[in-house]
Amino acid sequence: MDLQEITKRPQIRTIEKIIDETPTVRTLIISDEVLANVLPGQFAMVWIPGVNELPMSVMIAEEKGKAAFTVRKRGESSTALYNMKVGQQIGVRGPYGNSFDIRDGRILLVGGGTGLVPLMRLAKYARPTNEVTILMGSKTKEEVFFEDVSKRIMENGKYRVIVATEDGSYGQKGFVTDIMEKLVQSEKFDAVYTCGPEVMMYKVVQLANSKRIFVQASLERMMKCGIGICGSCCMDDVLVCHDGTVFDGAFLSKSKEFGHTHRSKSGILENY
Repeated sequence: MDLQEITKRPQIRTIEKIIDETPTVRTLIISDEVLANVLPGQFAMVWIPGVNELPMSVMIAEEKGKAAFTVRKRGESSTALYNMKVGQQIGVRGPYGNSFDIRDGRILLVGGGTGLVPLMRLAKYARPTNEVTILMGSKTKEEVFFEDVSKRIMENGKYRVIVATEDGSYGQKGFVTDIMEKLVQSEKFDAVYTCGPEVMMYKVVQLANSKRIFVQASLERMMKCGIGICGSCCMDDVLVCHDGTVFDGAFLSKSKEFGHTHRSKSGILENY
């Protein structure tokens, strides 16, 4: 079966291992040669039998031929995926979307929550000549995850991991964007990449644009098909699943919706 055929319909995969990242976040590991090798920023549609289908970035797995999905229990569908057990099956289709453009030089990765997933893959794909700084934000110490994973990913390169917690219980105190603002004032970066809550990404893009640093953000929108048919993920005049999910700062600076509005399940524009 070729790749084009694989992306059309769900492939049934068995959950082989589950890693508890925090009290509300888990990583589910499966065997899938295609998804194991997706580009940083690409996503898959994950089907929870009898519940729903969710768009999800593909987390790196440290074993060859394995892929993973990191999920936070929140809504009905994400909670159902979170509650699945080893041995149960899910459906996956993809990969879909474009990918990050990894520039030379010093790069800054800014992530919040499960938005760190595509940034972990970006760090893995970073060039030997890159100096990588990962800035990860969480509300509290117990919600910090991927710190150890990120260090293992980049153990052979030049890297730095900075953790920020909103309550100051671990790492630096404050919003991740506050820490970024200090970094770009005192240091030079050749590119910035971000994924996480859109209000956070909006500030990251603003900061990077103000310093004329190349910046890309991986956006999350309501996605029902993942292939540009249903139109539920429209933003301005683009479809996030088809034209993204990665967009650069030049485009986002002109967007009337990015950082301001999003669409509900019924397609109604709502303010952040």
